[in-house]
Amino acid sequence: MRDDGPVPPPPVRLVLGEEELLVERAVQDVVVQVREHEPDAELRRYRASELTPVDLADALSPSLFAEGRVVVVGSAQEAGKDLAAAILDQAADTADGIVLVVAHSGGARNKALADTLKARGAAVTRCDRLTRFEERADFVRAEVRRAGGKIAPDAVGVLIEAVGSELRELAAATSQLVADTGGVIDEKAVRRYHRGRAETTGFAVADKVVAGDRAGALESLRWAQLLGVPAVLVADALADAIRTLAKVGSAGRGDPNRLAGPLGMPPWKVRKAQGQVRSWRPEAVAAAVALTAQLNADVKGASPDPDYALERAVLLLCAARGR
Repeated sequence: MRDDGPVPPPPVRLVLGEEELLVERAVQDVVVQVREHEPDAELRRYRASELTPVDLADALSPSLFAEGRVVVVGSAQEAGKDLAAAILDQAADTADGIVLVVAHSGGARNKALADTLKARGAAVTRCDRLTRFEERADFVRAEVRRAGGKIAPDAVGVLIEAVGSELRELAAATSQLVADTGGVIDEKAVRRYHRGRAETTGFAVADKVVAGDRAGALESLRWAQLLGVPAVLVADALADAIRTLAKVGSAGRGDPNRLAGPLGMPPWKVRKAQGQVRSWRPEAVAAAVALTAQLNADVKGASPDPDYALERAVLLLCAARGR
């Protein structure tokens, strides 16, 4: 059976979405595909707002020696009427060896351009923002596999709490952990390698507040403030922890795996909150919800001193739990 080598990439690729890391990877994947056929293929990048129809035509015109080329038009939602028409015209008849990549945010602005490219058969790569916990968890698991490692289920949530939701940071942390642990990541490894950062996040403050550790909560808060963690992020973490207690407490006892869907949170988080909420009376949770709502307003301008507002809220929340 004859092997004709790697399959050439489609001549037009539409990259839809706002997740920058995924967009960059989608573009790089196209470049890798093209260079499997043309190792010296050139990559040219343009931003739609800085590109004219004439520039686009020049970028896509075949060279004398028909060398491979990838032309990327970024932020296509910013294209003016003339450029949008030029993109569609050029996409309809690309030269051999040249691939046009159009990156569009996927929103309503200039949606007709993206819709028309799709309707005309452009290959599509989705790069939507990962907003749900499970999406970010899937991303972490995929990154571990990509780096050749394995990660324990409990370690995924701990890593996200320690590092945050920004995909670049998660990707970098995951790659480093695979390298440092020999490829097998468990909860202990995550806590060992990210202890300093985890202890200065809003989540660390929130965990200690929920546990009623007044001294520990204040210590974590002061470290976070010293290291420049924004007051809004700490307040958000406190609010999220209290909302979680309220939701899990009102749901009653039950299998965390079954409650996870209706509550909109991962099973490990339900399980953790079920253990925590036993130490909170319903009226204490209600008072804590009101306190975090006021704190949210305080750190967004209602208070002249957000740091003082945070410290006061931490003390009041710990007091509410202890009643």
